[in-house]
Formats: sequence, structure tokens, C-alpha cells
Amino acid sequence: MRLGRLRAVPGIRAVSTYRREWLVKDLVAGVVLTTLLVPQGMAYAELAGLPAITGLYTSILCLLGYAVCGPSRVLVLGPDSSLGPMIAATVLPLVAADGDPDRAVALASVLALMVAAVMILASVAKLGFIADLISKPTMIGYMNGLALTILIGQLPKLLGFKVEADNLIGECAGLVRKLADGAAVPAAATVGGCGIVLILVLQRLLPKIPAVLVMVVLAIAATAVFDLGAHGVDLVGELPEGFPPFTVPDVRLADLAPLFGGALGIALVSLADTISNASAFAARSGQEVRGNQEMAGVGAANLAAGLFQGFPVSASGSRTAVAERAGARSQLTGVVGAALIVLMLVLVPGLFRDLPQPALAAVVITASLSLADIPGAVRLWRQRRAEFLLCLAAFVGVALLGVLPGIAVAVALSVLNVFRRAWWPYNTVLGRVQDLEGYHDVRSYPQAWQLPGLVIHRFDAPLIFANAKAFRDEIRRLADANPRPTWIVIAAEPITDVDTTAADVLQELDENLNAQGVHLVFAELKDPVRRKIERYELTRTIDPRHFFPTVEAAVDAFRLRTGAEWAPRRPPPYIAPPPADTAPPPLDIASPPSADDGHHDGAEDRTT
Repeated sequence: MRLGRLRAVPGIRAVSTYRREWLVKDLVAGVVLTTLLVPQGMAYAELAGLPAITGLYTSILCLLGYAVCGPSRVLVLGPDSSLGPMIAATVLPLVAADGDPDRAVALASVLALMVAAVMILASVAKLGFIADLISKPTMIGYMNGLALTILIGQLPKLLGFKVEADNLIGECAGLVRKLADGAAVPAAATVGGCGIVLILVLQRLLPKIPAVLVMVVLAIAATAVFDLGAHGVDLVGELPEGFPPFTVPDVRLADLAPLFGGALGIALVSLADTISNASAFAARSGQEVRGNQEMAGVGAANLAAGLFQGFPVSASGSRTAVAERAGARSQLTGVVGAALIVLMLVLVPGLFRDLPQPALAAVVITASLSLADIPGAVRLWRQRRAEFLLCLAAFVGVALLGVLPGIAVAVALSVLNVFRRAWWPYNTVLGRVQDLEGYHDVRSYPQAWQLPGLVIHRFDAPLIFANAKAFRDEIRRLADANPRPTWIVIAAEPITDVDTTAADVLQELDENLNAQGVHLVFAELKDPVRRKIERYELTRTIDPRHFFPTVEAAVDAFRLRTGAEWAPRRPPPYIAPPPADTAPPPLDIASPPSADDGHHDGAEDRTT
């Protein structure tokens, strides 16, 4: 029993199923991955407003934590460009005006522990579906706004000066003001600009070469050759030596509430990022994505980072892609990367002492460009304007309100969009079309034929409190037509639910229609919905004989009762009405169901 429980831990299971032929590939991939982990970890730490060394501490511990508890074989976790601004937006307002770095690190560590708690609890409660709260259009807008925020925020560092501002507009104004005052350092701007160009060119033309590593090496070399420090370029400096120290972060009780708010937003973005990346890479290798286990793995990674002076982490698509291209076969790749970073801190802590800060800004800016999805926004504009407006609103929310309010705006817009579709669903009248089976939307087929006295109406949503009155108003409009119909048949297959509010509206509607000589009839109502209607006792007002298994059965019963024949709804624009011999063939009612029993023996029809 105990052995079985141990094997349930992903890391133990991975060790027990490890193949010897993977070893060399994992070792090589770990070395290649380390060349990306170190500069990105340092850059993203400073993006979060923290000392560069915390990025390395975070990388070490999150890789080890996910290797033990993460289900994916190749997914790489670490500091992330999308989380950096969120961490800064949560932590920096709580830091004293003089910017105490130790307090900032403690706050970020508590933030990581809170993210870990949220992830682990959500995993236990099997809440992996929460990642779906952000729709793709709103995520595109959010990421575009985040990319712009990162870009503008890093430009001062790239140019060799600082801007103090609380929002994007303030940063833009401060950037312009500093440039007008001549605050830019030419040497810093040259290093940063060349770094961006070099990374983008190498990624484009030689994707297998570690572009970030090449740029970092050349930047360090440029410091030695041109003495960049003497020309006003800030350098990273000496990093602390040794393994990350175990630390229980100490913060004020008053800090916990704002930290928890930030932790919820970070957890949501981290979860969505992790699930999407895990799904993409699992599809390539034939693995299955287990969302709840992924949450536990990300939670374990954040827990480990938070106890060793780290900050919140997420999955990284770029680093995972590097590891995969280098031949990674298991989480041993991440363990090798963590071990090499530790060796660097123990043996050569001064390796990156002469790395220019503008080079780190170049790393962050190129990462921010990869976050942006301009073609996706253009595609939304062309394909669906309503979703483009959601994308634009999420973008504006991030740009104007900030990163954390921006994620709240993105989630709210996604939820409201779902509610909007339920509130104002598509509904239409159906008719018969020559040479097409079933019943079809008269908006798409204006030449459709109908039975005098009968209206077939389709409502494409569950009938709930939000849309019950809209449904009622539409049915009343159909009932007030001239000539007045005697049956209004609801093609109810899309109606997957009827709540109590809608039930009361249906009862009142049916009573009013009956007083006008109009009957409400339901066809294709699903059994669970029919049982709810019976439980609501609606069949006291709605005649039980007015429920039919198919639209065809309802039409047969109406024609048997009235003798009605199909007739053109109206002549289509610019087209002469069809001659009599082109009318749809009459339905076979040689043995039709009677209106009293409500059953139909024919094949089920299709509606479109």
C-alpha cells in the first residue's frame, strides 16, 4: 500500500519508468536549458522589482519542485515575463518608499506561498476548469496590453535612466520627459538596442542557436573591451555565493490581504499558461494532460520557491521548446539545469558581474514581443467584431488600469460574454425548403414555406431568468401577427434547461396565449427538461398533449387537425414565387399520430 502511494507521486513514477537511453539526451538538454535559465531568471526578477539573484533562486527550486510533483515530462517552469508585472504591481506598493529589497523579497516569497496554496487547494477540489474563465479573445487583449506595459516599463532601463510612475500613461509621460531632458545614456542605449536586434535576428535566422546566451556573452565582452561601466552603463554586479538559503518570510499581517488578491490573479494566469503549454507539448508527444495534477505540480513549484527566497512561477513555452529541441525526455533536464545553476553560484558567483543592465532589459523586451498577438487581434476584427471589442476592452483595461485590474477585467469580460449569449440568444422561425430535409431558418432561406396557422420557433439557449422575458416577448410578437397563428411550436432541442423563473413566465405566457386562441406547443424537448416542467406543475396550464417528440410529429398533428397545406412564406426578393408543382411534397400522414396521444412513429427530423 505504501509503495503504491509513493508511485502516485509523479517524480517517483518517472524514476521507476525512466529509460537508460534518455540519460544522455536529458543531460545535454539540461546544459542547453541552463544557458537560457540564468539570463532570463535574472531579467524576470528585475522585471518583478526584485534583486537579480532571486530569479536564480526561484529557477532552482521551482525546477526541483515540479520535477517531484509535476506530471509533464518536458514542461519547464520558472520566472515568467507575464507574471513579472503582476508581482511588481502587488509587491512594490507595499514596500517602503526607500525600496527595501529584503522586504520586497519577503513579500514576493509570501506571494509565492499563497499562489502555492491556491493551486494545491484548487487541485484537491478539482477546479482545473477555472483556467477556462479567460476566453481566447480576452486573453489576446490581456497579453497585448501586458506586452505594451512591459515594453514601456523596460525602455528607461534600456536607455540608462529610471522613471517613477504608477501606470502606463505616467510611464509614457516620464519616458518622453526624460528623453527631452537628454537623460538617455548613449552607451546603454547602444548595448540594449544591439541586444534586441541580435536576439531577434538569431531567433529568426538561426533558431537552434541560443540567442539570449550569445547576446549575454557578447554584452559581457563589450563591458570588458569598452569599459561600459565608466561610460554610465549599470552592471549586474557580484551575485551572492552559495545555495539559496531556506527562509520563512516574515511580513506584516496588514500585508496579507493585498498579497492574497494578487495571488488569485497570478494563480489564474499561471494556471491558464500552464494548461495551455502542457496541452500543446503533450499533443506532440502523445501524452495526456491532467489539469488537476498540473495545478498540484505548479503549486509544489511555487511552494519550494517561496521557502527559498523565490517568487511566483509559471510554465514557460519558450524554455520548454528549447528543452524539447535539445532532446529532453524527462524532468531530469530541469534537475540538471537546477544543479548547474547551483554550481555556478557556488563556484563562479562573479560570472555575470559585468553583465550590463540594458542587456537584461533587451531580454525582457524580446520576451514581451513574443507575448503580443497582433495577428490574432486582426483576425478577430475580420471574423467577429464583438469578440474583437472584448479583446480591445481587455487591452485597454491592462493599459489604463494596470496589470492586476486588467486580469480582473479580462475575467469579468469573459464571464459577461457568456452571460450575454445566454441573455440574448439567437432565435428564429423555421420553415420547409424545397429539396432540403427538415426545417430551416427563414432568415437564411427567405423562400421557405410554412403552414398557415402554424409558426415553428427555435430558441437557441437554456430558458433561464436572464432570457425568459425576451423569450416571452418574442412569442407574443409572433402570436400578434396578422393572420394570427393557432399553434406556436417551439423547436426545443437547444433548450437544455428551464429554471423556476422561466417556468413562471411560461405559465403566464401560456395562459395569455390560450385566452387569444393560440396554443404553445413543444417539440424535441429533452427528457430532463420535460421532467423539470412536470415538477414545476406546468402541465396544469400547458396541455400535456402539446408535447411532441419531434417537430415533424407536431406538424403532422397540426395538419391532421386543420387540413392545412404548405404555402410560400412570402415571395423572395427579386425571385418569382415558385409554381404550384414545385411546392414541397406533402408530408406522409397516411397513419399520423393523433393530437391526443402526442406520439410520432416516423424518423426524427433535423432542424437547422
